[in-house]
Amino acid sequence: MEVKLIKNTDSTDNAVIAQMQNMGHEQILFCNDSATGLKAIIAVHNTVLGPALGGTRMWSYQNEAEALNDVLRLSKGMTYKNAISGLNLGGGKAVIIGNSRTDKTEALFRRFGKFVNSLGGKYITAEDVGISPIDMNWVNMETNHVVGLPGKSGDPSPLTALGVYVGMKACAKIQFGSDSLKGKKIAVQGVGHVGEYLVSHLVKEGALVSVTDIHDDILSRIAKDYGVSVVGTDEIYDLDMDIYAPCALGSTVNDENLSRLKCGIIAGAANNQLKDETIHSQELLNKKIIYAPDYVINAGGVINCFSEVKGLSSDWSNSKTKEIYDTIFNIVKRSKDEGLSTHTIANKMAEERIESIGKVKLPM
Repeated sequence: MEVKLIKNTDSTDNAVIAQMQNMGHEQILFCNDSATGLKAIIAVHNTVLGPALGGTRMWSYQNEAEALNDVLRLSKGMTYKNAISGLNLGGGKAVIIGNSRTDKTEALFRRFGKFVNSLGGKYITAEDVGISPIDMNWVNMETNHVVGLPGKSGDPSPLTALGVYVGMKACAKIQFGSDSLKGKKIAVQGVGHVGEYLVSHLVKEGALVSVTDIHDDILSRIAKDYGVSVVGTDEIYDLDMDIYAPCALGSTVNDENLSRLKCGIIAGAANNQLKDETIHSQELLNKKIIYAPDYVINAGGVINCFSEVKGLSSDWSNSKTKEIYDTIFNIVKRSKDEGLSTHTIANKMAEERIESIGKVKLPM
């Protein structure tokens, strides 16, 4: 979900409040601890459906404003993701400013856990980009409001990838007349935890897969293990492909890249894939490119986390994740029938559920 940074010459605090109001956020917690080097932001967007659940991302943001913009967009996306997935959870997210390869320490994550705990269960955290189940173990030493732990539901990446895979097949059913991906040319951008699991599904079905990533060591291993083609980080946008699968960071569907993409479907695991959701979702509709709304197709991970919160089985999680096929299919079909972008249709469905359940929770 997108928020534009608001300039306010009177007060930085007022600017932040204005951003919160613009996006409908309930609370933002800025976390700073000089002893451990922790700099983090926790954003709680909406708790109408339940406590705000969303992962923690660790990234080398250029500045605090970029980190704030990211956490606001991501947390709102979690509200919509949980709502449209039929989960009784609200939306939240956290970002830690730092290099996930060099800056991790037990003390940093335990201090972060104390900040999470200070919210009293209003926010439940889990893994996201740059974070592992081991990191969550450290967070769990200071708070019980954490999921995706080893020995429980564990790493949500496999279910996130499964949801993307079945959602991709649903798009193919409508765009190509069959949900088989055999022989389809698919470009996967980003082959971290989720991207690798997705590549595995695609290769097993016989898809022709090309991959790119900012980490050369990961690319070399993926190419060797799965027999896929490696392309440059910029070259990927010019490939002749059937499906573009963005599985790294957001905003890769933008003014520049849209003119370069030659595909029939965009379906990937990344959050906030559209730089401007209103403009670019409409452009995709005009170009007859099917776009699987990111917060719908990548909901397998939060389904995995919800199962841990509620003590549900892995069979339940797998079955619920496979329902993403039907959800994506119905969104794309409604988009075609109503002449509205898939992003607009998905938003309407999520907002309708939040409004409906909000009425249930009104006092008698």
